[in-house]
Amino acid sequence: MMKRAALIVSLGVATVAVGQTQPARLTNAQDHQRLLDLLGIKELRPGANPNNPTAPNAANHDEAKASPYTTLPDPLVCLDGSVVKTPEQWWTKRRPEIVELFDREIYGRVPKNVPAVKWSASPITRGKTGSIATATRQLTGQVDNAAFPALSVAIEATIVTPADATGPVPVVVEFAFRMRRPSTATSRPAASRPQASAPAGPTWQEQVLAHGWGYVLLYPTSYQADNGAGLTEGIIGLTNKGQPRGVEDWGALRAWAWGASRLIDYLEADSAVDAKRLAIEGLSRFGKATAVTMAYEPRFAVAFIGSSGQGGVKIARRDFGERVENVASDAEYHWMAGNYLKYAGPLTPNDLPVDAHELVALCAPRPVFISVGSLNVEGTWIDAVGNFLGGVHAGPVYELLGRKGLGVSQIPAEQVGLTDGDIAFRMHEGGHTTGPNWPAFINFADRYFARPTMPR
Repeated sequence: MMKRAALIVSLGVATVAVGQTQPARLTNAQDHQRLLDLLGIKELRPGANPNNPTAPNAANHDEAKASPYTTLPDPLVCLDGSVVKTPEQWWTKRRPEIVELFDREIYGRVPKNVPAVKWSASPITRGKTGSIATATRQLTGQVDNAAFPALSVAIEATIVTPADATGPVPVVVEFAFRMRRPSTATSRPAASRPQASAPAGPTWQEQVLAHGWGYVLLYPTSYQADNGAGLTEGIIGLTNKGQPRGVEDWGALRAWAWGASRLIDYLEADSAVDAKRLAIEGLSRFGKATAVTMAYEPRFAVAFIGSSGQGGVKIARRDFGERVENVASDAEYHWMAGNYLKYAGPLTPNDLPVDAHELVALCAPRPVFISVGSLNVEGTWIDAVGNFLGGVHAGPVYELLGRKGLGVSQIPAEQVGLTDGDIAFRMHEGGHTTGPNWPAFINFADRYFARPTMPR
């Protein structure tokens, strides 16, 4: 049997075959360098160093030095200079402009040829979470791989609902961590990774179930790995038939968001779920994914964005903690489009055509709750003030659409929640977790999810 012919193409440091029957194999460093070569970039600026305060690129923790750039893109000024004055102008002109800029320069484009997903569910397992009787199913979304059979991709999730619910219930979807890291992955320095801390009292799952809601644990790394070496596999690799990305192709954040959208496709057909009352939640890199998901997927009704930092709702133009240059490094670039690397050299964050407040604005008019931890416990790497300002500067869009923003410009003290508007913010007393903010989020979401009747 004749082997399929392949055209060999040189891509910087890696040589791959167009038309080959197996995915290309590149390390993080090789794929990162390949993108630099495609963009004609000789060198990137180093990211912030969290480990050595005397290093030339030491991470900044001084608020007085945090804003080298003094202006932000105006979400209500169009590219032609015209000012948005009506909701219609926002929906038909300005919002599509902002989406296009995020697609091209920040998170990448979802290709038109993404294959279909076929869902299946395991039989129900009866059990208890705390004192609450539950019904649990394992969900598998098998992606059609007929176009490239060498890759098999499946979305994995677990759904838990109150067993005694009398009808469909609201559901919180969490981007859930799995501690499985391929040996090819590159980690950022340990000191830069805020440590999680488990709050005392009921878990968030117990709190949600006690409130009459259900939850889904969605495992994003089941369908797209959290490293650059995995970009020729997973759903990104499948749509590229195992070949490396172009500079405008989607990164992992956009791919993880795609999986959340496909999960909604399943939930809309599940009689136990009220698909009109769905929330999305995530922490850290999955906080970034939560913000991206909410911006692009209108079927989510409310978002709980936890400590998302750079690449999430933190203002990118701030030099405080993690920088754009860190996200553009070979440890984290896979989250973003290849074009994002330009802003770590030769361009600067001030050249970004959009910033994080416009990502929040794309969620409007739907409610978002921005969560961060204590400056003394979580630390400064995720830049609590920058996350807060991402919400502040989205306010004018919410107000244009008849909703309420944060209403203040100064970050509140720990445990002082700003939850009266459709953008909410709260800095809790703990570390790198959303844990202490769950009660405040549930109360916030309750304004939009009328509490269902539960048997006593």
